[in-house]
Amino acid sequence: MPRKTDGMPFELYTRPTNGEDGKPLLYVRPAAPYKRTMRDVETYCGFRGVNRGMVDIAFETFIEACSGWLAEGYRVETPLGTFAPKIKLEGEFTDPSQVKGKDVKFAGLELIPSKRFVKAVSFKQKGFRKKESSVGNSQLYDETFMADALRRALTQGFTTIKFFMAFSRLKYHSAQRYLDGLCSGEHPVLRKEKIGGSYHYFPVPK
Repeated sequence: MPRKTDGMPFELYTRPTNGEDGKPLLYVRPAAPYKRTMRDVETYCGFRGVNRGMVDIAFETFIEACSGWLAEGYRVETPLGTFAPKIKLEGEFTDPSQVKGKDVKFAGLELIPSKRFVKAVSFKQKGFRKKESSVGNSQLYDETFMADALRRALTQGFTTIKFFMAFSRLKYHSAQRYLDGLCSGEHPVLRKEKIGGSYHYFPVPK
């Protein structure tokens, strides 16, 4: 049977939790080889006979208008979906009267895709195909490798997520989940402490 050559490529990754057989559960992520940019949009406009410069002007105008509305707390509904500002409290509070404007911080934006946009993507979907590679983060299956990576990362007496990444070859969130997992349970291997703007992981004396 010929191998599928169209559809969305995907990769498999391991979760920090195990299945019934004792092995890490898997999850999937898209694995497109590169990202598309506005240059690609402009090329597509050329095929459609649309003025490329007008696309840039439209996006600049969109950002100029919507950024002001979002900064004032409005939700902005567009053909792509609804944009909304995210805010958060800096610190812990239990008394509403103690919360002031200075305690609230801007935390980014969220986009809820429109039904039209989701339907358009779904309509063009051509199935899925597994990328020809080993399972992402497959090193998590190798206990010897991971133990050695942790040992090397702790030579200073502590490690950070980014430092551990260099030895484990894990991406940021996978490295964070692995280290956090070693901080939990009845017999934790590490303890976690926030110093400055990052978390430091220290070995727990046996």
